[in-house]
Amino acid sequence: MEPISFALLESNFQSKIDRDIKIEPKDWMPDDYRQTLIRQISQHAHSEIVGMLPEGNWITRAPNLRRKAVLLAKVQDEAGHGLYLYSATETLGADREELIDDLHEGRAKYSSIFNYPTLSWADMGAIGWLVDGAAIMNQVPLCRCSYGPYARAMVRVCKEESFHQRQGFEIMMSLANGSPEQKEMAQDALNRFWWPALMMFGPNDATSKHTAQSMKWKIKRHTNDELRQQFVDVTVPQAELIGLTIPDENLKWDKKTNHYITSPINWDEFWQVVNGNGPCNKERIDARKKAKENGKWVRDAAMAHAVKRSAINLLTA
Repeated sequence: MEPISFALLESNFQSKIDRDIKIEPKDWMPDDYRQTLIRQISQHAHSEIVGMLPEGNWITRAPNLRRKAVLLAKVQDEAGHGLYLYSATETLGADREELIDDLHEGRAKYSSIFNYPTLSWADMGAIGWLVDGAAIMNQVPLCRCSYGPYARAMVRVCKEESFHQRQGFEIMMSLANGSPEQKEMAQDALNRFWWPALMMFGPNDATSKHTAQSMKWKIKRHTNDELRQQFVDVTVPQAELIGLTIPDENLKWDKKTNHYITSPINWDEFWQVVNGNGPCNKERIDARKKAKENGKWVRDAAMAHAVKRSAINLLTA
């Protein structure tokens, strides 16, 4: 029997994608597809884990017990999201420890938004409302990603991110309806996080080197600029509803396109942060390295226990 040609395998693979049939771990797939997924899913996992840091900074300083409990639950959710996603990369043959080492050594990226400091309690609202709102906009289409394990993981992730977004908006609404000082705090948080939130969707379509192929493979369903526009169109009315002002003097509604027009994004700032020169890049990576070092004894103990249990099972089999 003659071996199946690569061209035929690739044709059958693309045909399944075109018919919206999920690709599963044991299915044949091009190596470029596999590597693209590992890069994207691991970057997503890193972002969830690193994203715990700016919020964890405020758990002990939450203004009341309810806020503390909700923030604790949110940070716990993000840890779970990271674990789901690392597990998804393992179905593609990736090694979790190698992926984490890539993050720590600067070979892997995570969302640029988490390299900005959280200076006030209002930042917890801005992160939930804007950052998780942008994440939902980006991740809901991933529930229809062509790779099955990633798509299924995203269903639960998106449900929990929806809770995070509502939690953040509720904080901002409470502050905006509070004292003048509280409203000023909310506006300041919006001013600082608005542009980094828009940058979360990645480079514009003209300079995005992965978008076209990811769209063909149905890893992505929308371009970066399409998702960014959707986010702007949804978020601007929300800000108006609670009496906050989007920090963009050129923002306006275009009746012809039925979309908001914004000022150009400062892409120089985006690339500076992505390449490790943001306000908190070094602090974030140092924290993750320290966490891994401090947790080594737990991993060693768990491995020793697993070896012991395996030996006992062999003796009693």
